[in-house]
Amino acid sequence: MTDSSLDLESRARPSVDVYAALRAKILDLQLPPDEKVNIDALAREFGVSQTPVREALSQLEGDNLIIKTPGKGYRTTPLLDMAELRELFEFRLMVEPWGARVAAVNRLSNPARALQQSLSTFESGTETAPSVRHLLVAHDTQFHDSILSASSNQFALHAYRATHCHLHLFRLHPADYRGKQTVEEHRNIVDAIGACDPDAAEAAMHAHLIGAYHRFAEAFSQDIGRGLRVPPTARLY
Repeated sequence: MTDSSLDLESRARPSVDVYAALRAKILDLQLPPDEKVNIDALAREFGVSQTPVREALSQLEGDNLIIKTPGKGYRTTPLLDMAELRELFEFRLMVEPWGARVAAVNRLSNPARALQQSLSTFESGTETAPSVRHLLVAHDTQFHDSILSASSNQFALHAYRATHCHLHLFRLHPADYRGKQTVEEHRNIVDAIGACDPDAAEAAMHAHLIGAYHRFAEAFSQDIGRGLRVPPTARLY
């Protein structure tokens, strides 16, 4: 296949397909962490020119899954280590229980119906999805983003999104890889938000994050060491 024919084919294929395929390879560790990316090999694998591969890598830079170094090219980012995992969840414990509380207080923008739909979509999708892990990543990302979006606090939402936490966490292959425990904890959060019970919503989110931290920590063989520094409850409502 000539380079010109590759260019024509790559224009016919949306770059988002290459992006999704590369992201899946990173999440599944088919592209190992902290390793140089071979653009030529990926272009041949996908049957496209280098252009859509480079476009996808630029998108993955925004997800903090790829690092570009001038003169050296692209590398996949390293996995979170134990200290980074702990720090990430300490941040989430400061922001997300508060977000769940605010979501339950505001009856006009209560996201319970959308959250329940997200749960239902995930559960029905597990019957046919080729990868439950990828479906769980999408559900978990949407679920937590929807709750913080309902807070109407753009600073909190932007700070949370900047962590790209779900993309990094699920590279660690959590113990609950089929999402059964996650769904049960999410349902507790939905029930509390739907009931407009801020205390229960805050407590349910707090319990979910503590549980998720310990599930992801199982990816490390060493002792988890110093525990989470759980922040005191801060209520504005």
